[in-house]
Amino acid sequence: MRARRKGRELTAAQDRTSQITDTDILLFCTFRNEDIRLPYFLEYYRKLGVNHFLLVDNGSDDGGDSYVAEQPDVSLWKTNAPYGKSRFGMDWLTYLQGKYAHGQWALTVDVDEFFVYPFCDTRPLRALADWLEASEVRSFGTMMLDMYPKGQVSDAIYQRGTDPFKLANWFDPGNYTLKLNNFYHNLWIQGGPRARVFFAEKPRQAPALNKIPFVKWDRNFTYVSSTHMLLPRGLNLVYGQNGGEKTSGVLLHAKFLNTFGPRVSQEAARAQHYGDGREYKTYASEQDSSEIWCQWSEQYLNWRQLEAIGLMSKGNWA
Repeated sequence: MRARRKGRELTAAQDRTSQITDTDILLFCTFRNEDIRLPYFLEYYRKLGVNHFLLVDNGSDDGGDSYVAEQPDVSLWKTNAPYGKSRFGMDWLTYLQGKYAHGQWALTVDVDEFFVYPFCDTRPLRALADWLEASEVRSFGTMMLDMYPKGQVSDAIYQRGTDPFKLANWFDPGNYTLKLNNFYHNLWIQGGPRARVFFAEKPRQAPALNKIPFVKWDRNFTYVSSTHMLLPRGLNLVYGQNGGEKTSGVLLHAKFLNTFGPRVSQEAARAQHYGDGREYKTYASEQDSSEIWCQWSEQYLNWRQLEAIGLMSKGNWA
């Protein structure tokens, strides 16, 4: 009901939803001032097998909204309503998912998150969706993996339209904690470089890294907190919490580039993220910690490397 109410805050800027077919893979995303990231983001997910993008622009003034509106596989809505009062954009997306994704596979990500799953180098998203359906699985879990450069973050100069992981191609292979949420039944994952560098003195306040971005959507589903957990609660059993090991993936997170500092300052001042922007205020107070790489960092190769380390699993998908 809240999502339906918040849907009134959206104005269609470019509606191509009539093009959507019953077998399309749909991607949902909210963005603000991400023109520099959008070209590669769209290219990456097109290659992965996304058929249609349903995007919400929350007050951009950098031209990104005009760019995506011109793309033939994008439908765009705009709003200047407060991001924080829409459950950080999730109410807007839940409204659109209920209207356009019922009965379809929906991928919900941020512009700096890149979905990696077993065999993603040889099998498209439709293959994953078909296998999950055949296995009677409705949701697919990932861990968000923060990627960073070797050296100063501010020296990793990102160019529009390029692959961010040519610059930010290191990650923490360990340093993660797991905790079972007994009410929602999801695993709460924390740690990695943000806990190590920015939240070393308060690790319990480090950002959650567990996400469930790929779901065979039903209009009665809803995300509870970002994409960390869903209702009904059975959708959160993505790691085999009830026995056995399930197939899982990662979201490569391209936050730590030279764009990080300016964005931190903006979002700390806007205070529209969780806890009045507490996470961004912590980043702002730790600006001297601009080199994240350490002697235990590992350079990213491919999904098989992540599976060997234990950060994702192909389960019984042969």
